[in-house]
Amino acid sequence: MSLKKSTKNAEVQEISSKSTTLKALLLVTIAALLRYAIMTSKYQSIIANHVEVSTPLSSWKRVSEGSFLFSKNINPYDGDLLHETPLAIKFYKVMLHYVFRNVHLMFIVFDLGTGMLLYLAVKKYAFEFQQHHKDRKKFPEDVQKYLPSQDFAQKVSIYVLMGFLFNPYSLLGCIGHSTMGIHNFFLSLFIFGMIYGSVVVSSFALAVCATVSFYPVILILPLSIYFVKEYKSNTKAVLAIVNFVTFLVLITIYNSNFGKDFSFVKNVYGCILSVPDLQPNIGLFWYFFTEMFDHFRELFIYSFQINTTILYLVPLSIRFRNTPFVLTVALLFLISIFKSYPCLSDLGFVLSLLPNFVHLFPDCQQGFVVGVILVISSSLAPVLWHLWIYSASANANFYFGVTLAYAIAQIFLVTDILFAQTKWEYSLKHGKDTKIDGEDGVLSLE
Repeated sequence: MSLKKSTKNAEVQEISSKSTTLKALLLVTIAALLRYAIMTSKYQSIIANHVEVSTPLSSWKRVSEGSFLFSKNINPYDGDLLHETPLAIKFYKVMLHYVFRNVHLMFIVFDLGTGMLLYLAVKKYAFEFQQHHKDRKKFPEDVQKYLPSQDFAQKVSIYVLMGFLFNPYSLLGCIGHSTMGIHNFFLSLFIFGMIYGSVVVSSFALAVCATVSFYPVILILPLSIYFVKEYKSNTKAVLAIVNFVTFLVLITIYNSNFGKDFSFVKNVYGCILSVPDLQPNIGLFWYFFTEMFDHFRELFIYSFQINTTILYLVPLSIRFRNTPFVLTVALLFLISIFKSYPCLSDLGFVLSLLPNFVHLFPDCQQGFVVGVILVISSSLAPVLWHLWIYSASANANFYFGVTLAYAIAQIFLVTDILFAQTKWEYSLKHGKDTKIDGEDGVLSLE
């Protein structure tokens, strides 16, 4: 009887898996058609010119101009035009001229590739999470209804795929030809390699991300923790760090033309760290340093960059050392909020990972507030930009107020998720209805 039941369950799971795969392919097809339809319309150039989509570090126009200068043997790093590495420019050129031959197609394929990598990675992660909570008898009775169901992995993976492909932030970034969309492909490759236990893939993808955008270098810590906790392998953790450093060195050697020219360092990493270009964007740096007295600038540059990189790294790594994927998502959120030149694609990527934590949603308290703030700030940003720059009926304070609300919404969201994770871990041990001295106890964030 039990053999027949297990066989039937296996058949049901196989049918469910095939159905999920068909849904994923259908979603990818619809997303591709949607992107291509808008890209070939008059709205593409409008979207591409918005500062929320293209920053000095993610503008395709700058990449095209820099590539042209390279072809004429002119160093594009002599001025303040190009902020991409030589390897990135070479990669874009090869992809565009020898693989895709169409810039729209290139951005669409990389965007869809990002979605599929996240789909495959999340499917495995959610299945392992589901298996970890399979024995419901180990947990308190009042928690069991919140535990993942049998189709948890299939549902979550589809939600993540939909969350990325049809997320307005990711969609606008792809349509506007923001190179951050291609960077996100390697970031998703890093997550894919980490969850599947591939040291080479994860460390290589992270090295590519770190050499282009610098901030992802902090993700080496959750990567090594993941291999230790999930794969019980200190060897993999050490190899990941060694491979990461090795790939960093090799990429830097190539970028410097084998040690002959390091002019790119100032334009790429110097621009990210010292923030010389104060063109308005949806970040927090530009307005602050526009108003800053020059003799205070260095102090606050250090303060802002430390806040983005190492300030939260150690305490979060200690607190969430047993859930390294949660730690990874939290650090991605912090990078999206506090990096010097953020764009919509940054938020679109991390928002698409939230369905992984659908089991935490009942404990989240700020979802409605965050949603409202994001909708209002995202809608008002282009309006206030037009009023400020074109109509001259507003000023920089209006636009910065919107970007400040945009950042606050993200801060509320990440703290809400982390606190819900803490409550989830507590509930699995002690239950949700806990008595303290005979009275109902309440877990709150003080």
